[in-house]
This record gives sequence, C-alpha cells and structure tokens, in this order.
Amino acid sequence: QVQLVESGGGLVQAGDSLRLSCAASGRGFSSNAMGWFRQAPGKERAFLATINWSGDSTAYADSVKGRFTISRDNAKNTMYLQMNSLKPEDTAVYYCARRAWGYTIATTERYEYTYWGQGTQVTVSS
Repeated sequence: QVQLVESGGGLVQAGDSLRLSCAASGRGFSSNAMGWFRQAPGKERAFLATINWSGDSTAYADSVKGRFTISRDNAKNTMYLQMNSLKPEDTAVYYCARRAWGYTIATTERYEYTYWGQGTQVTVSS
C-alpha cells in the first residue's frame, strides 16, 4: 500500500520561504516519478513541479519557476519542495503525488499520477 504524507506547511509572510516534505511508504519509491500540485479555494488543482525517478530531470509551472525547487532523496523515500519568495497568491493546499510503479518519467499532467497525499496548507500573508 502506497502512502504519501506531506508536511512543512504553515502561515508565513510574503517573501518568506518554506520547505515542504513528502514522505512515501510502500514499495519502489525510486521507481516512480513524482510531482507537486496545489489547490486554492474555488480553483482546480494545478501542477507546480515534477521530478523523474532519479532526480536529474525536473519541470515547473511558469508561476513558480525560479522560486520553487523540487528534489528527492531516494534513500529517505522523501520528496521536497523548497519555496522561496512566497507571495499571497501561493496560498493553497499543497499536494504531493506519485506515478504508478515503473513510470519513471516526470510529467505535468495530473491524470498521470496514481497516488496522492492528503495535502498541507500553506498560507502567505501580505
């Protein structure tokens, strides 16, 4: 059984930084590409960043490019999202997601992800 648990969210001020973590359980963490998404109230869940199985290929949404960095530590079964220069419009629930076993290629498409965490709230005040 695959489980994803996000942590690291909270309330910060504009310009601050946060690092989100996504701890994964279950087989084959290093055999899957993973990603981060977010959902603001009244909006659809939106792609933020994706990383391939080995961590050497990443992609970002234009809205976070240059501010957010995705990474993973396969030895720790954990993925991260470093968020810098946070803005009030970054306020949302942040979700990590994992592709099915053996799908190693990073993808921006939400439907390509099989497993999802429960989300962690990030609130950025102005």
